[in-house]
Amino acid sequence: MEPAGITTLFLDIGNVLLTNGWDRHMRRNAADLFALDYDEMNERHHLTFDTYEMGRLSLEQYLNRVVFYEQRSFSMEDFRNFMFDQSRLIPDMFHFISTLKAAHRLKVVAVSNEGRELTLHRIQKFNLRSVIDFFVSSCFVHHRKPDVEIYLLALDCAQSRPQEVAYIDDRSLFVEVARGLGMHGIHHTGCARTQAAMEDLGLSLERQKAA
Repeated sequence: MEPAGITTLFLDIGNVLLTNGWDRHMRRNAADLFALDYDEMNERHHLTFDTYEMGRLSLEQYLNRVVFYEQRSFSMEDFRNFMFDQSRLIPDMFHFISTLKAAHRLKVVAVSNEGRELTLHRIQKFNLRSVIDFFVSSCFVHHRKPDVEIYLLALDCAQSRPQEVAYIDDRSLFVEVARGLGMHGIHHTGCARTQAAMEDLGLSLERQKAA
């Protein structure tokens, strides 16, 4: 297939380059470790986490609402460190995106829903700046996917046309929104399938090596 004129990659971070920052499995593990009522913590989380992700609460304020609304036997620093320690690199995708970016001189933009402290921690710990040119994160721009405004803002910042963008996300709804704006949406379910989808768009590592 002839290249589709892709110059830019938009991609989520959680479940694409890294594990999620703070998902239900991590909250369950936290409840077990710190002897918390998971159902109560999870309800409080759902009532306030969107506000945190949009940059309208600090992590301390979020934790005060979700965990430290009553006296605990552990410190906020203990809990915060546990949260930060949950993040893991997804090596095959990180290598693939890094290699693809270099091979085709692509602009790579993170379009993600994540709170500020988690975002900054993950950028630094995993050296995300080595593969991502800039971050359109909900905590920075005060919009969250699937709000179209965050996609439009990413397009403006990248100075890319929708048809020049391949959008990679593990959430099918978010991919559908990107496609509705004219981007090439890829529902990420694993590195091999995403690599095949990129090859269909003309971005093949093997062809680049051969050239």
